[in-house]
Amino acid sequence: MVHGHSFHHVVASLLILGLSGATRKDTAAKNNSGVKPAGQCGTWVKEAEGGIFTSPNYPNKYPPTTECVYILEAPPRQCIDLHFEENYSIESSWECKFDNIEVRDGPFGFSPIMGRYCGQHSPPDIRSSGRYLWIKFVTDGELEAVGFSASYNFTADPDFADQGVPPPSPL
Repeated sequence: MVHGHSFHHVVASLLILGLSGATRKDTAAKNNSGVKPAGQCGTWVKEAEGGIFTSPNYPNKYPPTTECVYILEAPPRQCIDLHFEENYSIESSWECKFDNIEVRDGPFGFSPIMGRYCGQHSPPDIRSSGRYLWIKFVTDGELEAVGFSASYNFTADPDFADQGVPPPSPL
């Protein structure tokens, strides 16, 4: 509970108010790049088998002055494994202040930060501690690059596995 409201109520309110920067996606698509229609980016991603998402225009240069928020949601009792492909290039800067990917361990922009990444080397593989990852891609007005492609899948949450909790029954 968050100040008397359920977690899902708070998330739904953020989406309705547009504070998350995310948009709903077509559940039939596996590539959640957000580049169709042109100019849109970011998505709430809830796929049963995982998938991929990319920076806008990938593998071509991403546009200037862009902010995309991707929220990944795993099924209950699962966590998220995130992998950035090797064809990765985001404008380098000290502390990644200009163009960057920020990854947070949870569904919000105030969830604990796992890292902020830029440069020519893809980030290390990342595993969430729970069901959600919040990922923001930001670009300034100068020096665009190729961007990124990231894949994600789900694995059993080790906290549940260690407690001998049986897996959920198939539907």
